[in-house]
Amino acid sequence: MTGPPLRLPGADGRLHDFTPRGAVPAPAGAAPPRSRTAYAAAHVVADPVAGNAIGAPARLDWDATLGFRHRLWDLGLGVADAMDTAQRGMGLDWPATAELIRRSAAEAAGRGALLCCGAGTDHLGPGASTTLEEVEAAYTEQLETVEGAGATPVLMASRHLAACARGPDDYAKVYGRLLEQVRGPVILHWLGTAFDPALVGYWGHGDPAEAIDTVAGIIADHAARVDGIKVSLLDADLEVRLRGRLPAGVRLYTGDDFNYPELIEGGAEGHSHALLGIFAAIAPAAAAALRALDDADTDGFRAALEPTVPLARHIFAAPTFYYKTGIAFLSWLNGHQPGFTMVGGLHSARDLVHLSKALRLADAAGVLTDPDLAAARMRSLLEISGVR
Repeated sequence: MTGPPLRLPGADGRLHDFTPRGAVPAPAGAAPPRSRTAYAAAHVVADPVAGNAIGAPARLDWDATLGFRHRLWDLGLGVADAMDTAQRGMGLDWPATAELIRRSAAEAAGRGALLCCGAGTDHLGPGASTTLEEVEAAYTEQLETVEGAGATPVLMASRHLAACARGPDDYAKVYGRLLEQVRGPVILHWLGTAFDPALVGYWGHGDPAEAIDTVAGIIADHAARVDGIKVSLLDADLEVRLRGRLPAGVRLYTGDDFNYPELIEGGAEGHSHALLGIFAAIAPAAAAALRALDDADTDGFRAALEPTVPLARHIFAAPTFYYKTGIAFLSWLNGHQPGFTMVGGLHSARDLVHLSKALRLADAAGVLTDPDLAAARMRSLLEISGVR
């Protein structure tokens, strides 16, 4: 790194000199991995000169937002779009989401790339009093948008369904009706309360371990309509239990941003595929690791992916739902967006100590694509934050 060391604030309230080591990710080819299906859940880039205040309609920098998706595709990863990483329920309103789905789908179609997009019920608005029929209708409307754009739908967990369902049978009824009408196989979505506290009791059970039977039963009843299920519980044991209950041909997509290396590698009992927010932040390392798995090189897989786990655990630390800030921060450090801004002002959700540690861990993981640029950008953030 050129220039003097960075002076980064630490948890002890002091400034500490830091110089990035300068290691950059190994290049990876553009072909999708063969051994696993892998999606990186992508964030959105706010337009820095448009109104993106809390509660205001989202205004996106479309060039940077779509350019980031092309970067993921260039590495051979699929893109999971319009999901919680893209700030669904945390600043990205439905009109902007629908436009994002249409634009991303057009870009994916232009290059034959892998894309799935979230369909939910968030356009009903927060706190809306709904019935099961209204939840189903809301899902149907968003499904039509995703399927009409040509993307694979992800049936996202619904706050409205969590609020109005009275037990497992209500979930089975709503999901059953939706799965009967979809045009092709979809991905289900099990998001734990660490990611969204409003989803407590999802699938009709307060304890996720007790919900496995319900989830497995819904999938078994509609296996031909289910490509897989994304599980974001941050509990590897529960994920493995559910994985063992899935019908042949139905994938378990890990959304566990704490334990993803062991779950993706798997063992004699099987393995998980990937639909991960952290893959957007560590895309070169993730791509290299999956290439190694293709070649049955488990040592290479671990060497590429395991150094990223401390970074992932930090970015997804409680309150976990603010992980989007870390994803956008690293995107900015790596030059994939012009500024560190987010819709709804969410760039302020993590403090400077947290971001400074994220920089250190990203450097240790070898996912700073241009350490000099990252240092220069961090220096500018420190300066406007009053760190001298």
